[in-house]
Amino acid sequence: MHLNKVSLQARHISLSYGRTEVLKDINILIEPGEFFALLGPSGSGKSTLLRLIAGFNRHQRGELLIDGQDITGTPAHQRNVGMVFQNYALWPHMTVWDNVAFGLVERRAPKDEIKRRVGAALELVGLSAFGERRPGQLSGGQQQRVALARTVVIEPKLLLLDEPLSNLDKNLRVQMREEIKHLQRTLGLTTIFVTHDQEEAMTTADRMAVLDHGILQQVGSAASLFDFPANRFVAGFVGTTNLIDGQITAVHGQHLSFEAPGIGTLSLPTPEGAAQPGASTLAFRPHTVRMCKPAETQESDRFWLSGLVQSCEFLGESSRYRVRVGDLSLIAHEPHFSGAGLHEVGAEVRLGIDPLQVRLLTH
Repeated sequence: MHLNKVSLQARHISLSYGRTEVLKDINILIEPGEFFALLGPSGSGKSTLLRLIAGFNRHQRGELLIDGQDITGTPAHQRNVGMVFQNYALWPHMTVWDNVAFGLVERRAPKDEIKRRVGAALELVGLSAFGERRPGQLSGGQQQRVALARTVVIEPKLLLLDEPLSNLDKNLRVQMREEIKHLQRTLGLTTIFVTHDQEEAMTTADRMAVLDHGILQQVGSAASLFDFPANRFVAGFVGTTNLIDGQITAVHGQHLSFEAPGIGTLSLPTPEGAAQPGASTLAFRPHTVRMCKPAETQESDRFWLSGLVQSCEFLGESSRYRVRVGDLSLIAHEPHFSGAGLHEVGAEVRLGIDPLQVRLLTH
């Protein structure tokens, strides 16, 4: 089973319920065969956008195109789009086989074709031996696979996944996201995946779109959004970050001066693209911070801040510290090695920040 690859484009999509704008001028182009994630907190509009693609609701402005054809007026059942719901929505009184065959029976496919395609779909998800069981006799992960098989058996143009892993425990979530990625790669099927979990999006998607309050914040690969967030929201939502509000006071060619209240003036590389004096936010990731005791050697290529340890969480591979620097509370992740001691709460420490790992975000 290898399916046709199609593109999906949203052009200036807007949707309101009464006076509440749920989606505001959304523009996204999803490439053929791409695994694309819609990432955002509850109420960001990501599930609304997915349901709009499926045809369960309708935008008031803009165009929605599959392979260049506007499907805005096409009813859901004519779009040939497959959707896996959060709760799987399996028929409990039907066998696994009949659940998977349901869409083909509805389409009045020939019996021999149904047998062939259902068999292939169950084999694809590793459930060939489970056809006679009922959903209630299966584990959560197996039910998830049945839902996937039922969706891909109709050979949809698009596969839509709405928070499909949220009902599974952590270990099973990791396993299932690997299986979904493998399935998607095997089929070559353009897939759109809604999640509020940044780790899920970052580990599965080729690219992702971050939404907040119905507004598209940024689109790109996980690494590009993590390393070069467009704004404060993306910096804080895709991974963990430290944010220091302040002012760019001067720009001198390749370097600029950043005034941080309670810390002082920092010299930073001027980012690509023009940096202007004015309000700005300095952002840097906790794992890029070097942490040491005041007496230890401190590299000259970092700027160093003095602080007091407020809290320590031992995570196994690393320890997460919250450090009070002036009026700020900063986070630092220190890798853990056997035999290495922890910094105690109340201890004086120095935080070394690499200027090349700092991003300047405009407000």
